[in-house]
Amino acid sequence: MKKGWVLTQELFDPLLDWLDPDRERAGHKYETIRLKLIKIFTSRGCQEAEELADETINRVASKLSEIINNWEGDPALYFFKVAQYVFAERRTIAGRRKMVNQDPVVMPIVMEDNDDNTQYECLLHCLEVLRISERTLVVNYYQQQGRAKIEQHEEMATTMGIAINALRIRACRIKQTLRKCVQECVAARKQRNEFNM
Repeated sequence: MKKGWVLTQELFDPLLDWLDPDRERAGHKYETIRLKLIKIFTSRGCQEAEELADETINRVASKLSEIINNWEGDPALYFFKVAQYVFAERRTIAGRRKMVNQDPVVMPIVMEDNDDNTQYECLLHCLEVLRISERTLVVNYYQQQGRAKIEQHEEMATTMGIAINALRIRACRIKQTLRKCVQECVAARKQRNEFNM
């Protein structure tokens, strides 16, 4: 799947159609599958179970045109199969990664080893550059873990008057903006350091 790929409403609708022709039943199946994925990742000790569930759903949606004509049986089983690969990949990445800080916002954004905290400093800078509403949303979105995180997201979506999926998309877009800003900031600092040597 292309890095930075986001599940849009135009791609989400065909996914629902694949789950069930009836939109209400499809929505129920989608939520059931997502909760099951979260439970699977949680049972395997993943702190970012909700993020991995979304990653799994995004991967299935991105390949739907290839899957839809070849898959027979319950679509939920395909999601669970993809979840196995997502978990295996995350375990491999986690084995190599050393997080700069346990801050819940830093963890999903800063992805590389860094001994001098450059990425963390750049993240703080990039958070300051965001509009207050965006900064508040992204910090609150990644603030909790487990069940508390799910409840936090539901409360945020209700307060904002939007669907959970729309909230996820907004948070993902802000995270992508932050990640790009952090990468550019780190590159600029490295370049300055090399120039000053």
